Amino acid sequence: MSTINKRIPPLKNSSYNLSDYKKIREGFSWNDIGKDFIQKNGKVNAAYETIDRHVEEGYGDKIALHYVNGDEKQTYTFKEVKEKTDHYAQVLKNHGVKKGDRVFVFLPKTPDCYVSILAIIKIGAIAGPLFEAFMQEAVKDRINDCEGTVLITDKEMVNRVPQDEIPSLETILFVEDIESLPVKAVNGDVVEWVDVEDGLIIHYTSGSTGKPKGVLHAHRAVVHHYISGKWVLDIKDDDVYWCTSHPGWVTGSVYGLFAPWLNRATIVIQGGRFKAEDWYQLIDELNVTIWYSAPTAFRMLLNQEELLEKYDLSSLRHVLSVGEPLNPEVIYWAWNKLGVRIHDTWWMTETGGHLIVNFPSEEIKPGSMGRAFPGITVGILDEEGKELPRGSIGQLAIRTPWPGLMKEIWGNKEKFANYFKYEGWYLSGDLAIQDEEDYVFFQSRNDDMINSSGERIGPFEVESKLIEHPAVREAGVVGKPDPIQGEIVKAFITLRTGYVESKELLEEIRTFVKSNLAAHAAPKEIEILDELPKTKISGKILRRELKEREIEIIKVK
Repeated sequence: MSTINKRIPPLKNSSYNLSDYKKIREGFSWNDIGKDFIQKNGKVNAAYETIDRHVEEGYGDKIALHYVNGDEKQTYTFKEVKEKTDHYAQVLKNHGVKKGDRVFVFLPKTPDCYVSILAIIKIGAIAGPLFEAFMQEAVKDRINDCEGTVLITDKEMVNRVPQDEIPSLETILFVEDIESLPVKAVNGDVVEWVDVEDGLIIHYTSGSTGKPKGVLHAHRAVVHHYISGKWVLDIKDDDVYWCTSHPGWVTGSVYGLFAPWLNRATIVIQGGRFKAEDWYQLIDELNVTIWYSAPTAFRMLLNQEELLEKYDLSSLRHVLSVGEPLNPEVIYWAWNKLGVRIHDTWWMTETGGHLIVNFPSEEIKPGSMGRAFPGITVGILDEEGKELPRGSIGQLAIRTPWPGLMKEIWGNKEKFANYFKYEGWYLSGDLAIQDEEDYVFFQSRNDDMINSSGERIGPFEVESKLIEHPAVREAGVVGKPDPIQGEIVKAFITLRTGYVESKELLEEIRTFVKSNLAAHAAPKEIEILDELPKTKISGKILRRELKEREIEIIKVK
């Protein structure tokens, strides 16, 4: 095994919430952490713990969030967020929403998006946040899968909701109207107290085959969110915290909403698209202290480092990365140019929270995902489920259970069971190495998943949309290695009779996918072949051969 020997030590003269990793790990108990979240009635509610609790404990006037979108700026206290979620929750109740109902949120990254998610959870329903760039097909598939009954959106984005094709959808609520909607008097607390195993939030994640799958998490996950926010994000009472992910992705909900607010941080919500100048200005003006983003964003900032001289980023004390392996050169850049370390973190939609991380109080080995979170045991397994010696490449697995682990895959017990092929282990689908000091190094995916700019894209979903275009006969989609985005979506297609390759046709096909699925899923490159490589027996397209071909071409260049 080859690893980078150079290490980056913790920052000097700093105090961290987790100061002694080995000591904490030895005495750690999930049950001890969980006791703080169980009410006298033996019940729990994640929304209460996230917002209401702080108001009851006297922190209602503390700033809960800053919202910035160009010239538009808003600030809310914890008390104001509580009042707003209470109103939204009562509106939902007035529209017949009950415990366990699936309510979807399709909004830009605004305070209303965060409030809507919490309001749904507050009344015991299951929140289904959708990424703001989704198009009709993606929206339809997700709501239909778990038979969502209510959608919160706005009067612009509703145009991307094919209402006639979603039979379960009974009610659409517009955020432009919710504030002014009258509500019936609340008899007691609006909070619905639930069991720890009751449904909390459902996130749809793409697989290498089949349609997106609904990963359902339970209220017990709040324990994982809280303690990982305290120890990995290292949140303290005076922090200003910014996670750049949209709540439609699991990072944006778990570490953009739950974890920071469970730890009473002031969060930053930034609307609009990525622009280096805007990001740097936001950190400068709001004195952001903790920043959580993706390797793609850091690589783009690295390529525009001349902007650093224009902004004061000295408020930053802790920076983290998620979504894909973090290149060592990006870590060295941040260390040399910003004077901060970027801490890689590894987890998945299905795991519900951090599992392997680089703690701020520990050494970083650039290129490593870090070490196991307290209460988490890592295993590198062979094809028979047996643990391999240190330094061996094998299947990355985690000992079960832990609080953040998904409750189920909605309506798909067989898919759920595939994660637990070996008794007592959760299989991630990644291949990795663990060294003698317990640091874990990612090697590759064990399937065909595409990871572009920190977003997981299932090739089947893109292929399915491609072949709906009248010119496309067959399609094979792979992730092509890219220095900025990690991977880009590349499609190989064959054409139907009567169509001839042209730049105009390729752009038309790409736009077709973008308009009907999502911009991040649209192929950045499309190549036309006479035939796609397939298995001899089943005729299944060999994506692996297509990807190997791309890698060889890159090597030659």
